[in-house]
Amino acid sequence: MAQRTQACTSCHGAEGRAGPDGYYPRIAGKPAGYLYNQLLHFRDGRRHYGLMTRLLDTLSDDYLLQIATHFASLDVPYPTPTPARADPALLERGRTLALQGDAARDIPSCAGCHGAALTGVLPNTPGLLGLPRDYLNAQLGAWRGGQRQAHAPDCMAQIARRLTPEDLSAVTAWLASQPLPPDTRPVARLAQPAPIACGSAALPAGRPGP
Repeated sequence: MAQRTQACTSCHGAEGRAGPDGYYPRIAGKPAGYLYNQLLHFRDGRRHYGLMTRLLDTLSDDYLLQIATHFASLDVPYPTPTPARADPALLERGRTLALQGDAARDIPSCAGCHGAALTGVLPNTPGLLGLPRDYLNAQLGAWRGGQRQAHAPDCMAQIARRLTPEDLSAVTAWLASQPLPPDTRPVARLAQPAPIACGSAALPAGRPGP
C-alpha cells in the first residue's frame, strides 16, 4: 500500500507527515473514518480541489477505505509547532474558544468534539494540533463560505459561520502554536457526549469499522 499511495505522499510528505509548504496537511495517524470521509468528499464534490478529485474519481469506496486505513495506521513524529506571533489577548481568546467555547453564541469548544487533548476521537474526528495556522484558516474559511462541505448535519459549517473573523484568527493562532502531548493518538471516545451532531459516511458494506 505504501507504493500504491505514492501519489498521496508526493504532496502530503513522506508517510503522510505533511507537505513542506503547509498547504498539504498531515494525514498520518488521523482516524481512518475521518480520512475515509475526506476522500469521499473530494471524490464526490463536497470538497473542491481538482487534483484530489482527478486522483480519486475512479476509485471505489472500498479502495478509499484501504487508503484511509493505511495512513491511519502510521505513527510518525510531529514537527515542533511554530511559536505564536500574536497578541496575548488574541491567544487567550483562542484558548477560551478552543477549550471552553462561547455558550452565549452557541459555539461549542473544539475540545468538546476533538477530545480534551485535541488529538482527535475515533473513528471520525481528527486532531487539531500539529497543523499550520494558514491551513486551519483556509479550512475554517472554506466552511464559512460553503467551499467545504460534509454529510448532514454539517456541524463544522454551522460552527464556522458563528465565528467572527476575529474569533477564527484567534483560535487558529492558539491551536497552531500548541505543543503536542506525549500521546498524539486519537482517543477511543469522548468523556462526555459531543455537544453537536455531526454527519459522516457509512462504511462500505462488509467492512469492519475503523
